[in-house]
Amino acid sequence: MNVKFINGLIIAALSAPLCILGACNSSTQKTPASADTSKTDTGKKTKYLSQPLISSIYTADPSAHVFNGKIYIYPSHDINAGIPENDNGDHFAMRDYHILSMDSIGGKVTDNGVALDIKDIPWAGRQLWAPDAAYKNGTYYLYFPVKDKQDVFHIGVATSANPAGPFKAEPQPIAGSYSIDPAVFTDTDGKTYMYFGGIWGGQLQRWITGKYEPNGSKTDSKQEDAPAISCKVALLKPDMKNFDGAAKNAVIVDSLGKPLLTKDHNRRFFEGSWMHKYNGKYYLTYSTGDTHLLCYAIGNSPLGPFTYKGVFMKPVEGWTTHHSIIEIKGKWYIFYHDTQLSGKTHLRNVKVTTLEHNADGSIKLIDPFL
Repeated sequence: MNVKFINGLIIAALSAPLCILGACNSSTQKTPASADTSKTDTGKKTKYLSQPLISSIYTADPSAHVFNGKIYIYPSHDINAGIPENDNGDHFAMRDYHILSMDSIGGKVTDNGVALDIKDIPWAGRQLWAPDAAYKNGTYYLYFPVKDKQDVFHIGVATSANPAGPFKAEPQPIAGSYSIDPAVFTDTDGKTYMYFGGIWGGQLQRWITGKYEPNGSKTDSKQEDAPAISCKVALLKPDMKNFDGAAKNAVIVDSLGKPLLTKDHNRRFFEGSWMHKYNGKYYLTYSTGDTHLLCYAIGNSPLGPFTYKGVFMKPVEGWTTHHSIIEIKGKWYIFYHDTQLSGKTHLRNVKVTTLEHNADGSIKLIDPFL
């Protein structure tokens, strides 16, 4: 048993044999109503706030959307590639996407099979990481980060007439795109924006000068007293396949309007951004990475700046925290992942639970454990 200490939480990680997954051959899963057991730590049961949506494959980084009254989830597809863990994330060696769908929260979950394979992306090299999706004028768009053949992350786009795919990739990545974790948001005025970026293995720190520096820092740690590296935001053209101008910094500031600093690991942006709009305000939510928190910052424009407001989800079991937030029939939900099924940081499973906005606009703190 590998016991990990994360921000004061004691998490016991047990290695789960792959037969746990192999025993579940059906492509549909019934979503459990709530958690009750799983890992043990010094004889005590760990109780989870929610249960995995699907256990036939490992899934992570869920980007959820409602299309045609149905919930579609666009996750990463984790595999056990046998690569040792490192800070570059080489062990996250994903090769395809499976899109999940469900008619309602708590209902049956369907794995719709392979929607896009890395071998069908002409410019791709390796590591097909966290995707997102959007819809416009009869076409569904799947946005994905993958390393090119020179091992540099860029963001590509693929299209389909069906939200579950299969998707056909464009022959080249989006011009001006780089790094990872695309999150696409369409505002009430019809304009669509992409938020993206991730430091460390996501390579965002290698683009500080405006061009890729292959020998640049592997982390952001050499700039501890400088403003933190920002999440990026770009307006998409009406064709949904190109940026309308260069990407800008989605700057996160403190209550005094000063940018958060690199050394502020409990608040600064690391990866996994998402945008939702509530009561006319723009909520940029994101992961702090090495401190394993989900935080939020609020702005008056989709371009920012965004004022830091706090933590809204405590650390999950595992290392990464990546999420999406959507409204379904007047209620808000967060889709996220942990490692309940495997106990290994790179073999994850997606989950969902409710998210509540308080009367003052703040987000109620979520604890992924009961």
